[in-house]
Amino acid sequence: MGADTFEFKSEAQQLLNLMIHSLYSTRDIFLRELISNASDALDKRRFAALTDPSLEAGEDELKIQLKADEERRTLTLSDAGIGMSRDELIENLGTIARSGTKAFMESAREAESAEGGTLDQLIGQFGVGFYSAFIVAEKVDVVSRKAGSDEAWCWSSTGDGSFSVEETTRQAIGTTITMHLRDHDAEDGLEDFTQEWPIRSTVKRYSDFVQYPIELFVSRTEPKRDDEGEVIEGESETTESWETINSRKAIWAKDPSDVTDEEYDEFYKHISRDWKEPFERVRIKAEGLFDYTALVFIPSERPFDLFDRDQKHGLQLYANRVLIKERADELLPEWLRFVRGVVESPDLTLNVSREMLQQDKRVRSIRKQVVKRVTDALKKLLGDERERYLEFWTKFGRVLKEGVADRDFADRLKPLFLFESSHEDGLTTLDEYIERMDESQEEIYYLVADSRGVAERSPHLEAFKAKGVEVLFLTEEIIDEWLAMNLGQYEEKKFRSIGEGEVELGTEEEKAAAEEERNEKSEVYKPLMSFLQEKLDSHLKEVRLSSRLTSSPAVLVQDEGAMGPMMRRMLEQSGQAVPEQKRILELNPDHEIIGKMQSIHAGNPEEELLAHYAEILLGQALILEGDVPPDPGVFGDALTALMTAGHAG
Repeated sequence: MGADTFEFKSEAQQLLNLMIHSLYSTRDIFLRELISNASDALDKRRFAALTDPSLEAGEDELKIQLKADEERRTLTLSDAGIGMSRDELIENLGTIARSGTKAFMESAREAESAEGGTLDQLIGQFGVGFYSAFIVAEKVDVVSRKAGSDEAWCWSSTGDGSFSVEETTRQAIGTTITMHLRDHDAEDGLEDFTQEWPIRSTVKRYSDFVQYPIELFVSRTEPKRDDEGEVIEGESETTESWETINSRKAIWAKDPSDVTDEEYDEFYKHISRDWKEPFERVRIKAEGLFDYTALVFIPSERPFDLFDRDQKHGLQLYANRVLIKERADELLPEWLRFVRGVVESPDLTLNVSREMLQQDKRVRSIRKQVVKRVTDALKKLLGDERERYLEFWTKFGRVLKEGVADRDFADRLKPLFLFESSHEDGLTTLDEYIERMDESQEEIYYLVADSRGVAERSPHLEAFKAKGVEVLFLTEEIIDEWLAMNLGQYEEKKFRSIGEGEVELGTEEEKAAAEEERNEKSEVYKPLMSFLQEKLDSHLKEVRLSSRLTSSPAVLVQDEGAMGPMMRRMLEQSGQAVPEQKRILELNPDHEIIGKMQSIHAGNPEEELLAHYAEILLGQALILEGDVPPDPGVFGDALTALMTAGHAG
């Protein structure tokens, strides 16, 4: 059977062009990426053999081998991993039908245009590490035989827009990648990877902790010696052997004092496929009823797939150095999905199903401890290094907020939340808010708004400003309204939206006096409120006098527990059906406009301008909270009519 030729998809070709023609600050990363892929393939075969013993490989087979040929200028990497079928070679190495590819291309363009930006920081993170081979190779051949199959296939490309696939032979299961290296150019930062030292140093730097042996084929020519050990003049002999060039020691199993920060960083990069150093790390070692060790990291940057709900997250789970699950989401709640790391326990069984993990008390205990230690680390960071914590919060705060609905851990999370506030320009914690509260204040007040500017201009805030009562601003789109619905209480203080229900501030005597005055004025304004209710009935549940306004004429209020305007707009924009929800229009009886409307209505309830006033009151109230009038045309006509009549002022 001859070779079949395929064209790369357009994004794949753009990706290859970037690899071939762009300048990389560290070109040796290609070896790190290929070794990581080989390690993953070995893990997959080992895991598959738990349920299919026919796929099991001997311990002496589970290794990664590197062989350089100086004469042919090739570097070959072989593994005994899970292997790939013909279709998988085409799918995985040719079409690149991956959600991460588009994201990589966008980030790559940004990195190219940014001052000091380098693409090598992105390769592993976006799952396109195989293509880094084209940084050093002018041609790449991949021979693979999938576990459980007798067929082997060869994928080949020069990165020029096409690749070929043809049937071949491979004695054992696994994959061999042969890179036909470009000419060595030291000035261009490209080391000669046909030589032993660049290979050894690169493996040591990036892959020393890989659990499988990484073997290098070494040829040595030395003087020949006689039986007495004396050198025989003019004679030499060549020996060839495979040498293991990585330590293989699981970094999480080492004594912490024996591990450098650099080693931790490289291990993190290996498991996360990230290029940057981690933001924070946490080590856990538990001994007792059952033993386990955990090493987890918080990234410095948000993973590109952080909000991709189809993406699998979780920690790597090992039992006796055998990977039993690549992404054990049972070990992490969804709101910590950005955390990377490993957990190993000698007490877990190798042949474990998802259902068993979910039900295993030991797994639940590990999960609880990981969450505790990570949140403790964040709490310490918040207390000791506020600026660094702000850096973290900016990138991951939105995800952390999702945990407010997690009954098991919500109380651990709330002290970590940061909010904008009417008290100051910066961000504040709930503990800091409570510390500033007046002793008589029984609730934590908040306002959900599109932005800080909208919140500060909100009529809802007026009475709180006048009384000097601090209000938290929840301004992060969508998530904050959902957060508000789930906050419940903190330190026995209930959360209260200032945009819902009635507002009563001050002492009991002040509240009673204000209510009495409002009741008296309600009798006076009752005819006007009835008119507005009738005119705006399709939008309003009720019209009443306000206790929260000091300078604005009117404001829209919702019933306690009702869906907020931000959430409603989001659902409507996404095409979802939103149940009708009428709101309450509160009037400020001390405002000049409301006084004028009262005078007009008392003199002539049929006055046409009153209807225009009504439309403008409703439209203005909506605009102040970041929304639009229900009918902008009607609102515009009403505004024009009042301006023309000379009553707008």
